[in-house]
Amino acid sequence: MTYRILIADDEEDLRFMLELHLGREGYEVVSVSDGQAALDALTKGQFDFALCDLVMPKLSGLEVIAALETNAVTTPVVLMSAHADVDTALKAIELGAFDYIAKPFRADEVLFRLRRAVQQRALEVRVDQLEDALGERLEFSGIIARSKPMQTVFSTIKKVADYKTTVLLTGESGTGKELVAKSLHFTSVRRGKPFVAVNCGAIPESLLETELFGHVRGAFTDANRDRQGLFEEASGGTLFLDEIGELPLPLQIKLLRALQESEIRRVGDSRNIKVDVRIVAATVRDLVTEVSEGRFREDLFYRLNVLPIRLPALRERPSDVPLLVDHFVDKFNETMGTEVSKPSMEVIKLLQSYPWPGNVRELENTIERAIVLCDGSAITGEDLPERIKDSQDRIRTILNTDELSIKKTTRVIEEELIKRALDQTNGNRTHAAELLEISHRALLYKIKQYEINRPPKGQR
Repeated sequence: MTYRILIADDEEDLRFMLELHLGREGYEVVSVSDGQAALDALTKGQFDFALCDLVMPKLSGLEVIAALETNAVTTPVVLMSAHADVDTALKAIELGAFDYIAKPFRADEVLFRLRRAVQQRALEVRVDQLEDALGERLEFSGIIARSKPMQTVFSTIKKVADYKTTVLLTGESGTGKELVAKSLHFTSVRRGKPFVAVNCGAIPESLLETELFGHVRGAFTDANRDRQGLFEEASGGTLFLDEIGELPLPLQIKLLRALQESEIRRVGDSRNIKVDVRIVAATVRDLVTEVSEGRFREDLFYRLNVLPIRLPALRERPSDVPLLVDHFVDKFNETMGTEVSKPSMEVIKLLQSYPWPGNVRELENTIERAIVLCDGSAITGEDLPERIKDSQDRIRTILNTDELSIKKTTRVIEEELIKRALDQTNGNRTHAAELLEISHRALLYKIKQYEINRPPKGQR
């Protein structure tokens, strides 16, 4: 891994010597000649470490360290001084300096201090991440996050977990709706009872009623015995109805009755059966629109939407990306028997700036792919899919130019998002339109307008 280091000293010969020796050791070196320039660079740029002189024009080394503390910049600073004494060293450490080195010094002494700083920094970061991730995994059934939007979700889970009231989870595909449903169950008083999940869009309509409510012997051909449905299997626990927006209208009526009366009727039976089930439903669809267009019953929507929880997209919580990457690298190293290291900060920043139309699921698949393709000891930018590298280059290029046309800039961003959505849905334009939150007709128009050719992956 290449570390980026700032050297701040008003002695040109010393700067040159440090640049030469540190450059040979593989450090990426940036140097400045005064304290204000050092503060500006550390505040605006991304440095792993800094070597700052104590006495400099404009701002002293101690003033730089104090200002960094005020601005919450955590870059470790090693202070250099020809006026070495114990009091100054203690004051520097007290203000937040990582270390203190007296001039004159040998190059190998500086390298030793930096190596120690690298080891200490890596240890501190790893401990923080492990503590945060461990606590959250235990409490929320594998959900790894510390961003503010997800903390809001966690707070809501804690408040509503013990109530039987129906919960409706909304959010894009891949945001972790089933994990949240499990969290609601396993942090509740129902955790000792079954958690049963069903995808309403994955079962043929002709079988879905039997799957949910069961049937009695002789109800139809091949019904040679009584069979419990998922409502009865989940008795005392939680039934997770994923993709509830795909439920056919006739079954919506029967589901509404089951929710209102807490009872179901098996197919072919004449009697009702009482059930004690907590319903958690989830959808990627906009049910308000579905109701207005007659595809979803309004009364069922209001019955499901008692406690709504919206899951934020991954692009809305980029601070969670490093935690998730660490988790997935560890996970796939264990399952695949590899020893790939965590990616560099440069790669993490690239991953954080990508909008992730497939959310956490897409990130997981990306890390798995990167580990499989990785030729070195750590994931690099070359191990990432072309869609991530190419889109960043195009968007970054236009934003870094003097182009002020909203029309031209919007075209680049829209085109990239459409390509990502089509890739994520394997070329399914209906599902891509849902991810993009535009109508199918609007998507077809833009595909033609931008001349986008994205056939299903199997046809490429």
